Amino acid sequence: MSVSSSVRRLTAAAAVAGAAVGAVALPASAADHHSGYPRHTAVYISEVHYDVPGRDNRSNWALNSEWVDVTNATRQGVNLDGWTLSDDEGRTYTFHHVWLEGRGTVRVHTGYGRDTRTDVYQDRRREVWDDRGDTATLRNDHGRFIDAVSWGYVRDHRGDDRDHRGDDRDHWGGHRH
Repeated sequence: MSVSSSVRRLTAAAAVAGAAVGAVALPASAADHHSGYPRHTAVYISEVHYDVPGRDNRSNWALNSEWVDVTNATRQGVNLDGWTLSDDEGRTYTFHHVWLEGRGTVRVHTGYGRDTRTDVYQDRRREVWDDRGDTATLRNDHGRFIDAVSWGYVRDHRGDDRDHRGDDRDHWGGHRH
C-alpha cells in the first residue's frame, strides 16, 4: 500500500469520524441554546405574578402588582399587534401597537397605566389571574396557540379539575403547556 493511499484512507476516516461527532454534538448544543425557554416558540410567557402582596384591596397599585411577562428569545423584534393574553374565564387582553424588541420582555399589568416599551396595561378594575388556579394563554394575531402557563387548580378543556402544584412547577409556580 502506498503512502498516498494510506493518507487518503486516514483522511477519509477522519472526515467520517468528524461528521459523526459533529452530528452527535449538534443536538446537544441546540438543546443547550434553548435551555431557558420553550423550544417550540421564540415568544413565550416567562413569568406570572398572580398573587398580589399584602391585602388585595383592588387599588390600582394592587391591580398593577398582578402581571404577566412576555419574552422574545430571538434577536429579531416581533410585532405583537393583535396578539392576545387570556385567562381560563375568557378575560382577554389584546396587544395594540406593541413591538417586542429582540431579547426583550414586555410586562402586561392588570390595572391602569401609561403604556411604554416595557410595560403595558389592561386598564381593568378587577383582578384577572385567580390566586387559587388559572392559566395564562398567549396567542398570536391569527389566534394560534403560542404558550400557556398554569398554576394551582385549573379546569382543562374537558372540564376536569387538575392540580398543577406538583413537582413539575417552573420557578414561578406555574406549569408550562
